Amino acid sequence: MASDALRDDWVRTRHGLLSGLTLALGGANVIMQLSMLPVGRGVFESTVDSGSLHRHPVKRTRTTLGYVMIAMFGTDHERHVLREQVNRQHRAVRSGPDSPVVYDAFDPELQLWVAACMYRGVLDAETFLYGAPNEEEADALYRASARFATTLQVPESSWPEDRAAFERYWTSSLERIELDDQTRALLYGIASLDFLPRLVRWPFVRFHRLVTTGFLPEPFRDQLGLPWGRVRRRVFRWWCSSAAFVNVLTPQPVRGFPWNVALWDARRRIRRGIDFV
Repeated sequence: MASDALRDDWVRTRHGLLSGLTLALGGANVIMQLSMLPVGRGVFESTVDSGSLHRHPVKRTRTTLGYVMIAMFGTDHERHVLREQVNRQHRAVRSGPDSPVVYDAFDPELQLWVAACMYRGVLDAETFLYGAPNEEEADALYRASARFATTLQVPESSWPEDRAAFERYWTSSLERIELDDQTRALLYGIASLDFLPRLVRWPFVRFHRLVTTGFLPEPFRDQLGLPWGRVRRRVFRWWCSSAAFVNVLTPQPVRGFPWNVALWDARRRIRRGIDFV
């Protein structure tokens, strides 16, 4: 088994998080997280203005990228600071008396689901750009990804003990994904880039929706009613192959943007005591 140092070194240098091309998976991963109805309703009804993707798309994206990088590569102190700031935001995210669904952002089961989706996103990114990892690499990536959960206050003991246990958890959780009219409209809007100004999103909407649909497992596509046929599948596969080829040829500093900048910015903010979330 690899030591923690070897595990971290492998994760840092090989997997797809250090390629900007993996941002193509971002929409699909957010949709996956919010497809658990209490999570989706929590975002839909949230009164935390600073965390709104539609009101602050740049800030929200910066926060998300920084969270991923600090959770994976940050020191214990950096993860502690991040956890405290996330908790401060989450205290205001809980269902009210008129909410049709009961939710609480501190619910460890909901946090575990969000972390599980993030892990699946990392694994998909790795496979998308570099091919499926071997058993040792996959185990190392899985162990490192437990930090997505523990940085959200999920006890380490709640993270499935190995990849086989995770697959059992994931399969059973897929039976519980659910959308209502409001959350379906919210998630379709994310797939359609409706959080961006019209002139900015217009040239990219169809492509973004295609790529987002391609990276979504079938149960999520079905919930959103996103079409997926032979032609779309062929175009998506062609794009994935082309992107992986370009990724190999791109110099590491360029390839790593904006993840490398997100890590630098998050560490700078933590070091200076500037609010990160």
